[in-house]
This record gives sequence, C-alpha cells and structure tokens, in this order.
Amino acid sequence: MRPYTITSGRTEASVDLPMEATLRTQEDGTGGLSAAARQVLEVCDTRSVAEVAALVHMPIGVVRVLLSDLVEHGHIRVQATITNDSSRDERIELIERTLRGLRTY
Repeated sequence: MRPYTITSGRTEASVDLPMEATLRTQEDGTGGLSAAARQVLEVCDTRSVAEVAALVHMPIGVVRVLLSDLVEHGHIRVQATITNDSSRDERIELIERTLRGLRTY
C-alpha cells in the first residue's frame, strides 16, 4: 500500500515526535483505528519512534503521522526526551532508560 494512502495524504505529524522518543500505550480500545494504526499501536509500548518504524516495516514519516493520530486520540503518550534546556539529571535519566532498553535486546 502506498504511504500517502495509509496517512490519507498527510505528510506532517501534528505532534512533535523525535526518532528517539519513547512511547507508552494508554488504552486498549482500538475501535475505529485503521489496520496500519492498529499495527503500530500493537508494537509501540516502551519502544522509540524509530524502533516502531523498523518493526512495522513502514517509512518513518508514515509512522510519525500514525503515532501523532494515536497520541491525539489518547491511545499512546510520548515520554519526555531531552532538549537544549534539559537538566543534567534529565539527560542521565534518558541515558539510563536507553541502556535498560538495550539490555533487554
């Protein structure tokens, strides 16, 4: 299926989703979701945006649009990632989360 078909022609996510952002599922309800959105939702818990794209074999831009929709509808939330204004403690926490995730593979 063509990417523009999956996203209804949208190319921009309405929610800022860095590739390293970790996702957490919020709800179990999948009613009204497209097959592609359900596929993304099934694999996204505790994974990054980049990992989700790799696991569902879809382009990162398509996955960002689908994830953005899932965030807006309350199915998932994005764990905070670092910014230029992040404290040293926030940076250390991100590194620790990353290491924990790598150890599980």
